[in-house]
Amino acid sequence: MIEPYFVNVDQEILDDLNLRIKNSRWPDEINNSNWNYGANLSYMKELSSYWLNDFSWKKIESEINSFPNFMADIDGHQIHFLHIRGKSKKSIPLIITHGWPGSFIEMLKLIPLLTNDENFSFDLVIPSVIGFGFSSKCVETGCDNAYVADLWHKLMLELGYKKYGAQGGDIGSGISTRLGMKYPEHIIGIHLNYVSDSFKPYLKEKEISEDVIKYNQGLEEWSAKEAGYAYIQSTKPITLAYGLNDSPIGLCAWIVEKFNSWSDNEGNLENIFTKDEILANITLYWVTQSIHSSVRIYNENSKNPMKFGVNDFVKPPVAYANFPKELSKPPRAYMSKGYNVTQWTNMSKGGHFAAMEKPSLLAEDIIKFYKTIE
Repeated sequence: MIEPYFVNVDQEILDDLNLRIKNSRWPDEINNSNWNYGANLSYMKELSSYWLNDFSWKKIESEINSFPNFMADIDGHQIHFLHIRGKSKKSIPLIITHGWPGSFIEMLKLIPLLTNDENFSFDLVIPSVIGFGFSSKCVETGCDNAYVADLWHKLMLELGYKKYGAQGGDIGSGISTRLGMKYPEHIIGIHLNYVSDSFKPYLKEKEISEDVIKYNQGLEEWSAKEAGYAYIQSTKPITLAYGLNDSPIGLCAWIVEKFNSWSDNEGNLENIFTKDEILANITLYWVTQSIHSSVRIYNENSKNPMKFGVNDFVKPPVAYANFPKELSKPPRAYMSKGYNVTQWTNMSKGGHFAAMEKPSLLAEDIIKFYKTIE
């Protein structure tokens, strides 16, 4: 069953949020440490002041509600999604999936770019992953990328789309990949702007090139410096969640540090994101109490990594948008061992949050790809 949905967070929840921000206890900080030890203290205080005194969640709600929102019951899970039909006569169905620490809000800038062209457009389905945002939380084990992919396929069939495309970054890339592996006869194409660092195609020893060795070394170096969050979320997520679910400043720091580290911001976070954009996403996590239910997908995915066997291959056509500040930048030849890569674009700017950072570049690449397989 699919029903219209209207976002309306109780004022009591927002009042409690403001009280908690006001009563925050702040840590100390190493002098002149900037972001080198994590979320910068002076910026956090600046952002929290804005959150308390200037930010309006109700304004964000109005923007969200300006699009058609729905709630679908799929296998007992309540799945929140946006469904925007394109203006062309024959729009291509496309399901776009976010990751962590993002949300469906990441994709709002893409909507007009992909739906308004009367000659070529998409019917967009933008869901909230189970455990994120307004979708329900799964309290049983096993809710990994493959599990979510099954739900997405059932959702698309319920909407009347027997053949459709998929797009995703971060966790959304993994879910889109699993869609292509499990339902190749239904997937017309997959557009990705990230591939999981757990991706390992089946390779014979003689096929391991210098590029692959260098790529894997780069991943190891990045993990040593930046992946502490992932180890915690993959192993003991609920221990982390007690603090982040209780402290809005703790939650904000945990998320905003990733937006700073993973974006192409040239040393200033607000070169890319406004405070309202940053806080809209963080407030969504707060009001839905979804930090634990979202991060535990790391734990579930760690039990089912993207390690391909000899017969594993993503058969539908695949496009890859290679943004320069992305966390994982696999060589095309390496990725092609597991994916049917038919389009590869080296982007001039942009990082991990491509739909927010460079929506026009991302939309142009999506359109270019699907025009080739229309």
